Amino acid sequence: MRKKLIKSLIFILASVILIIELFPVILLFLTSIKTNMAIWTSPTPFHPFKPTIEQYVGVFRETTFFKNIFNSTYIALWTTFLSVLGGSLASYALARFPLKKRREISMGIIFTRMIPQIALAVPIYYLFRRIGLLDTYTGMILAHTTFNLPYVVWLLLPFFQQIPKEFEEAALIDGCSHVKVFTKIFLPLASSGIIVAIIFCFLGSWNDFIYTLVLSNVKTTTAPMLVTTFVGMYAPEVGKMSAAGILIILPVFILALVLQRYIIMGLSGGGIKG
Repeated sequence: MRKKLIKSLIFILASVILIIELFPVILLFLTSIKTNMAIWTSPTPFHPFKPTIEQYVGVFRETTFFKNIFNSTYIALWTTFLSVLGGSLASYALARFPLKKRREISMGIIFTRMIPQIALAVPIYYLFRRIGLLDTYTGMILAHTTFNLPYVVWLLLPFFQQIPKEFEEAALIDGCSHVKVFTKIFLPLASSGIIVAIIFCFLGSWNDFIYTLVLSNVKTTTAPMLVTTFVGMYAPEVGKMSAAGILIILPVFILALVLQRYIIMGLSGGGIKG
């Protein structure tokens, strides 16, 4: 009975947390399928109404939706590649090489992740303007890499530290270089952490708004900028903003849903064994 009671309480608590977390998304979706008249005249968000897709049609007609989605995907993929590559190499070095002041270096890396993006956006803007990287894919990818790279280093560090040194020593005795040890031993054994790093880097880049707002103009505007299209001069077009929000959320929601098993396995594995 005690176990059943505990399970019931956990289920109730989890359900309450889920409802709280999903409430804004549900509210956003309901707003996106209302007419403008229904949005402004409904006494409550859940008041009965006739669903419509006119807000979604407006998003496709009045914005460069597919170009923005392409930009977000392209920038997120390259950001993920560079962040995971650089972060995994740095984690391998911190975990295995006899570096002086290793702890200070590690803390310095994570400190850079604590700096708010808005504090870095203006200096990066002036730097990119001088070297001609404003409103370019290269500039956006480098900017997104700055906040993803430290996260990858610290995420993968416990995975690399938990790999037995005997594996590395045996490979070195057999004539493998450190590059082969890294690619043939460390990456396969830390694959669950690598997958988690890939997922979170992609999501972090996809959801970024600050750097896109400051560093992009026309060519590299990403999906989150769609929402600002409907701010309006006199009043925001709430329905189209909600529809754009749902369209932006949908790809990452599907990605997280499909790969949730790897996310849980990777985070729990690194946390327990690291």
